[in-house]
Amino acid sequence: MKGPQFLQYITPILNILQANGGAGNSSSVIDQVIENLRITEDDLAETTSNGQSRIRNQIQWARFYLFKGGLIDNSERGIWRLTKEGLDAKHTEIDVHKMFKAVQEKGGNSKTKKEEIHSKTKFDDTATEDEEHSAELLNIIKSMSPAGFEKLCKRLLTEIGIHNIVITGGAGDQGIDGLGLVKLNDVVSLNIVFQCKRYRDSVVPHHVRDFRGAMQGRGEKGLIITTGRFTKESKYEANRDGVTPIELIDGERLVELFEKYELGLKPVTIYEIDNDFFKGFS
Repeated sequence: MKGPQFLQYITPILNILQANGGAGNSSSVIDQVIENLRITEDDLAETTSNGQSRIRNQIQWARFYLFKGGLIDNSERGIWRLTKEGLDAKHTEIDVHKMFKAVQEKGGNSKTKKEEIHSKTKFDDTATEDEEHSAELLNIIKSMSPAGFEKLCKRLLTEIGIHNIVITGGAGDQGIDGLGLVKLNDVVSLNIVFQCKRYRDSVVPHHVRDFRGAMQGRGEKGLIITTGRFTKESKYEANRDGVTPIELIDGERLVELFEKYELGLKPVTIYEIDNDFFKGFS
């Protein structure tokens, strides 16, 4: 496709959101794009200079331009929701490139530093302006000590609502880093066992199997938290029939949770002129 590589993901995102009724969780939509386009694990393993998956970064750029082009509503963090124009859009390759050029020209009229950077820099090696904190946050977490990461996970799980958390990591932990209690109601609770993997690479199926083996008899629910990502095979292993299911939180989901509970992140409000609003008063 003519133009930046990320433009190839514009139409797949539109198709997925339209098929989903117009909205979807960001992580789920990205996973669907990857699955539908049959993107390989080797391609997903390729990273940008700041450590992000290059493919996922390009998909984020596609979402960013859909927002700038008026096809996606950016009002709710973590949710990609189509506008009326987005719901009706049937973009050909020519339409995608026209939208890209229109957004570029609109940005070119602004003197802001961000837009000047976006018009000149390689898109596939730069985070979008609303995703810059994601890469920085993950890099900070990845640089922590294993003990520090375990304490951070304990804080996050406490915010989520898991009780009586005990960090057990250390020599002889057999892959179990902590235990907790999830209260389903006033009388029913589940013991949860979790593992914290401060990874830069992928979590593969044998990691999931080893963890499941270690948690047997110690809890009804398992959870693996990683700063990296899970391969397609490891996701299947976590929830295949006949075994104890294990919940997975990868780097993207980790950032979403830090945003939701505002842990180490301060929300910033940015206003953008809505020119359509003023047309009715001309």
